[in-house]
Amino acid sequence: MSQRHPVAAARTVPEGRFGHAPEAGGSTSACKVLWALLTGALVLALVTPGAGFAQEERTSADAITSPAPPQAAPIGPPAPDGPNQHLNWETGAGRSYVIPAVELIGYLLLLNQFDRHFVEPKDVYRTSTKSSWKNLTDSKWVVDTDPFATNQFLHPYGGSIYHGIARSTGLNFWESFGYAAAGSVLWEFGGETGAPSINDQITTPIAGSFLGEPLFRMASLLLESDGGRPGFWQELGAAILSPPTGFNRLVFGNRFDAVFPSHAPAISTRFQLGTSVNTVMRGQGLVSRFKENEATADFQLAYGLPGKPGYSYTRPFDYFSFQATASTANTFENIITRGLLVGAPYGIGDSYRGVWGLYGTYDYIAPQIFRVSSTALSLGSTAQWWLSHSVALQGTALGGVGYGAAGTIHGSGERDYHYGATPQGLLELRLILGDRAMLNMTVHEYYVSGMGSTEKRGSENIARGAASFTLRLYEHHAIALKYVASTRDAHYPDLPDRHQTVGTATIAYTYLGSTGFGAVEWR
Repeated sequence: MSQRHPVAAARTVPEGRFGHAPEAGGSTSACKVLWALLTGALVLALVTPGAGFAQEERTSADAITSPAPPQAAPIGPPAPDGPNQHLNWETGAGRSYVIPAVELIGYLLLLNQFDRHFVEPKDVYRTSTKSSWKNLTDSKWVVDTDPFATNQFLHPYGGSIYHGIARSTGLNFWESFGYAAAGSVLWEFGGETGAPSINDQITTPIAGSFLGEPLFRMASLLLESDGGRPGFWQELGAAILSPPTGFNRLVFGNRFDAVFPSHAPAISTRFQLGTSVNTVMRGQGLVSRFKENEATADFQLAYGLPGKPGYSYTRPFDYFSFQATASTANTFENIITRGLLVGAPYGIGDSYRGVWGLYGTYDYIAPQIFRVSSTALSLGSTAQWWLSHSVALQGTALGGVGYGAAGTIHGSGERDYHYGATPQGLLELRLILGDRAMLNMTVHEYYVSGMGSTEKRGSENIARGAASFTLRLYEHHAIALKYVASTRDAHYPDLPDRHQTVGTATIAYTYLGSTGFGAVEWR
C-alpha cells in the first residue's frame, strides 16, 4: 500500500473496497447499496405488524418462560440428531466454534475471488502463497492510504459480517470479537498483496464489532415474535440487517433457529423522512458540488434504556444506541453507535435511574464539506430523571479516547484525511413532555491529534451540535424541526489554517415506535 503524500489536491491513488478502487466508484457505489438495504430493513422493522420493534414491551419473565412456538418445516439440511444440536442461548448448548471458522474462511476466499476478477486494480488481489508468506514474515505493518469511505465505513461493515458469522452460531460478544479479529488478520496476510495495515486492525474488528452487535441485536429483536414463528418479512428484514443471521437460519434449518433473547429491554425507536436546507456554509476549500437542498432519512433506536424493573446489564451492549442518516446530497450523513461493554445500574431516590460504565463507540459523520470518524472507548453514564409526573429528562454523557480520522472533502490544495489518536466527548439530553412533545440536544466533539499518525505535524478539532423539537400529532405520527451545526478547525504547519462550518435546518415527518418518546416508567 502506497504512502500518502503530505499535500494532495484530490485522491488519485486507485484504491479499493477492502483494498484498492477509486473512491468515486467502487466504495461510493457499495455504500449506496448498503445504505439502501439497511434503510429498507430498518423501516420494515419499525412498521411491520408483529415485529419486535413495534410491539408493546413484554416482561422479562414472559421473554424467558413463554412456550416455544411451533416449528415449521426448516429450509436446508436437517440438523443432526442429539440433545445439543439445537441452540440454547441461555445455556450455550448447541453453539458451534467450527461452523463460524469454516464460514469465515469461505467468506474471505469468496471475497478475494470476487475482488481479483471485478475490482481494479486486480493485481492487488492476485495473492499467492508467496505473497501471503511475505506479508507474514517480511512486510512492515503500515497505516494505509485507502479512501475514507473504504477505511471508515466499509471496513467496519466488513468487520460486522465477521462478527455476525460467529454471533449467529451461538457465540457471545467477546468470542465473536475474536473471530472478527482473526478474520481481519487473515485478510491482511492473504487477501491482498500489499503490506498489512495497522489501522484496519482497529476499524475492522473493533469498529466492526461495535457496529455488528447492534445490527445483530436489531435483527434478533425483529425476529422475536409474540408466541409465533417469525413471518417472511421479519426473516427478510433480519437477514438484511445481519446477513450471517439470515444465512445460518436458512442453511442449517432449526439448528440456529433459536432467537437471541433480548430480555425485554426498554426501547425507543423513531424513523424520519425530511427535507433539509443548508443555511450556513463558511470556510476555505469548500467543495464546488455543495448542495443547498437535500432529502434525508433518519433512523434512531435506543435499546436497554435504564429504569425498567427486572432488566439487567450483564452482557455487552445490553444498552446501546444506534443512529443512521441517509441523504441525497452525499449518500449518507452519519452512522453513530455506542454500547455499554461493562457497567452497572444505579438509582438516586425514587425518580432517578441510570447505568454507568465503559462504552464502545463507532462514529461516522460526513456533512458534505468535511468528515470525521472514530472508534473509541469511553467512560460515562446514561440515565433518566422524572422531573414531574409526566416530564422526564433522559441523557448520556461520555468522555474517552479512540483512533480517528478527519479531513475535508475535495478541497483545493488539501489533504484527503488525517489519522491520529482522538480524545472525544458526547453530551445528549432529551426532555420528554408527556406523550405530546420532545426536545432533544446532542453535542459531539473530536480532537484528531498527530499521535499515532504517519504524519505527526497537524491536528483537527471537529464539533457537531444538533437540536430538535418533535410534536406528536396522532398516534405514532409526529412532525419534527431540527437544526444541525458542524464545524472543523484544522491546523497544519505547511497549510493555511482551515475553519469550515455547515448548518442544516430540517423539517421531517416522524414515525414513533410503540413506546412513543421512550420515557421509562418504574414509579
